[in-house]
Amino acid sequence: MFHDTALARSAQAADTRPESAVSTGCGLVGLAGLLAWVAIARWYRMDGPYAALVNIAACGIPMILWSILIDKVHRNPSTGFDWDHAAPWRDTIDVSLTKLAGLWATWAGIAVIYATGRFYWEGNFQFSMWCFETVMPVLLVVSIPYIIWLDRRAIEPKDGCWAFGAWLIGLDEPVRKTAIHDHLRSWGVKAFFTAFMLAIVPPGFGEFVRGDTSRVLGDPVALANWLITFMFVIDVAFATAGYLLALKPLDSHIRTATPYAAGWMAALICYPPFILMAPGGPFDYHPGTSEWSHWFAGHPVILTLFGIVLVALTAIYAWATIAFGYRFSNLTNRGILTHGPYALSRHPAYLSKNLFWLISTIPFLTTGSLVDAARATVLMGVVAGVYYWRARTEEMHLGLDPAYRDYSEWMARHGLVPRLVAWMTGRSRG
Repeated sequence: MFHDTALARSAQAADTRPESAVSTGCGLVGLAGLLAWVAIARWYRMDGPYAALVNIAACGIPMILWSILIDKVHRNPSTGFDWDHAAPWRDTIDVSLTKLAGLWATWAGIAVIYATGRFYWEGNFQFSMWCFETVMPVLLVVSIPYIIWLDRRAIEPKDGCWAFGAWLIGLDEPVRKTAIHDHLRSWGVKAFFTAFMLAIVPPGFGEFVRGDTSRVLGDPVALANWLITFMFVIDVAFATAGYLLALKPLDSHIRTATPYAAGWMAALICYPPFILMAPGGPFDYHPGTSEWSHWFAGHPVILTLFGIVLVALTAIYAWATIAFGYRFSNLTNRGILTHGPYALSRHPAYLSKNLFWLISTIPFLTTGSLVDAARATVLMGVVAGVYYWRARTEEMHLGLDPAYRDYSEWMARHGLVPRLVAWMTGRSRG
């Protein structure tokens, strides 16, 4: 009996959580930098778009330093570099020039899409376009020594960018079409989501910095909304830094972007200009509903409790982004996360987001008719279904990586949310 117990304990100890591609310290130092800058911005009342951009830098730079100096991510084999043995530049210059042709052509294609899409020159997207116009000349110049420097240290410099350039200039060498497709998908993700993230950086940051603490501290609804705004400031800063810092030397490059059309569709319908949940959209569940503050007006205790729950859910959502460090991006594999909220659930952000919408709106209560209540409830269920679909398509893509399969199997045995779902449904956790 003692022997069997010892074996069971040994097996349980051996069944440890798979290692995360990102350290906890990386996200924490990024959060510390962000908090420091937000405190300075509030003290000096700097609530403009430039201050919002500095917030991204205050978040990203500490993470870069931590990753290089402490985690030494540039030494990871997955970067594809041998930093101790640089090849002569004459041996790699042809590869570098071909790669530059592919990179610049990619940027030119993205510029054409931005210039053609009318929505990119309206509303908050105008700020994104200004950022790109300002930084593009610098990127064109810096990309030349950067690519040459990296190719001298690359173990296999002929990547997807090189393949695209070789195809464009008609190089008489075998070119893998799959590598070109991977390259274009990766840049498609960065182009679409970087523009969106930059567009939403200034509004939330400015709103939080301008917040009047003397007013919000006496009103549970105003305080909750102010803190929720701050959670989104954190989320947006980390996510934007993630898209901007997709770099091989930091081991944060995009390994793969999902090749599944269903994955792209499930994600894109959640973001402008394709968003279906926006006001007036087919999945808009707001007509005939009102916010939690309306239904419990005049009941400060209930308002306080609801506010705490909603802030907590938004904090979980922000925590899920912080856990990525500077590797956050949709539709991609940039290393598998297993720590933080991802030790509890495979999709903590989607879970917390949908619970937030449900609790803040309470769709079955209506300011209109019972038909409005039924419609709102059904449509919110449809929105939750969309996020379930997104989760499944992400698992389908990430499941191509053995590291994710190991993580997913561990989660099925030990994850809090999978265990809770298994208990509720009566299914074995296997």
